[in-house]
Amino acid sequence: MVYYRCCKGEGDAHEFPTRSKLEMAVDTHNVVHASELQDILRSSIEAVQADENMSASLPPVMVWGAPGVGKSTIVKSLAKEMGLGFVDVRLAQMESIDIRGLPLPDKEAHCVQWLPSSIFPRDNTKGGIIFLDELSAAPKDVQVASYELILDRQLGGGDIYKVPSKWVIVAAGNRSCDRAVSTTMSSALANRMMHLEIEANAEDWAAWAVSHGVHPAVVGFINFKPKMLLDVDDQNLERGFPTPRSWERVSEMCKVLKNETLLRKAVYGLVGVPAGQQFMEFYKLSAQMENVYDMMTDPKKKVVVPTRDDLKYALCSAMVYHVWRGKDEAETKKLVDGFLRISMSLPPAFATMAMQAARVGTERVTKSVAVMTMMRHPAYKEWREKFGKNLNESHEV
Repeated sequence: MVYYRCCKGEGDAHEFPTRSKLEMAVDTHNVVHASELQDILRSSIEAVQADENMSASLPPVMVWGAPGVGKSTIVKSLAKEMGLGFVDVRLAQMESIDIRGLPLPDKEAHCVQWLPSSIFPRDNTKGGIIFLDELSAAPKDVQVASYELILDRQLGGGDIYKVPSKWVIVAAGNRSCDRAVSTTMSSALANRMMHLEIEANAEDWAAWAVSHGVHPAVVGFINFKPKMLLDVDDQNLERGFPTPRSWERVSEMCKVLKNETLLRKAVYGLVGVPAGQQFMEFYKLSAQMENVYDMMTDPKKKVVVPTRDDLKYALCSAMVYHVWRGKDEAETKKLVDGFLRISMSLPPAFATMAMQAARVGTERVTKSVAVMTMMRHPAYKEWREKFGKNLNESHEV
């Protein structure tokens, strides 16, 4: 920590902490994970839904984070979960006129009238989130044009446009230390916002990935190597490097490319060579395992638990991936039966990890349904007696 001295007079010196520009760019006191960010936003939205007057007093949120950390995905997922509208405004791709509106001459009134953009919401029935992405990368004139929208929830003194009372404003941008496109934010704007630093968290991301059908090899690898979720140190940032966004795209390539040579090239192009090499080794090993789906659906098939930890992660991820993807009720029952049967043979840490991940559910099977299905299963009592002490009780919902 660096200090400077403030002297009012002889013998009247006071030391105050100050920080370098780099330290100021990344303030670790307001770091949040994805789940924490969603909890903060959810609380604000619920307050506005209960009392529309709160929208004028609650501060707009500014989310800072590295490229690819998932800022827009996190906010968009929350809007979908809450059944709200979501308007994604990419400020770096706009000009100031796109924000304020198009000036049109009014010959009768001898003045200029403004035609506001249709991108901003008018419907106040259910409310939603106006997401101003890339705020820190926007040109200065676009940032200035956004001030009134962000600070006063209106444009042109309210004559051009007013933000509906059930809508909240969230902005996001990259930090200057991320070596991404970033311009200095005005202190006048910064002082009126609540700033949160989003940090990549492997546990949060894995829960999201499971519920959104990310390939089990990718989920298993990140569980095994959590530091690989986001790694920008010593990376060529003009090429692919590991981020939550790039791993999601690796998942898609795993689903469409069956040729290992081509998949390797694609993975290297998405997350870089060092991370890509480690992932491909994990991918090859997991592909050599016993067919997990067959093991889950056939009670006569011997349960084979690998001795290597990396393969245990792969096994658990495959179990979680399959458990809620039955084509009908009968197949789902077989998959849940198999999940619990295999879990009973796992070491406690892996059995608990698999259960917590499975209870997240999917986009088709809600978390509450997933939890209740597991808890009501006849084999769950035995599972809980064996592993219950390792289970986080907060997951019992």
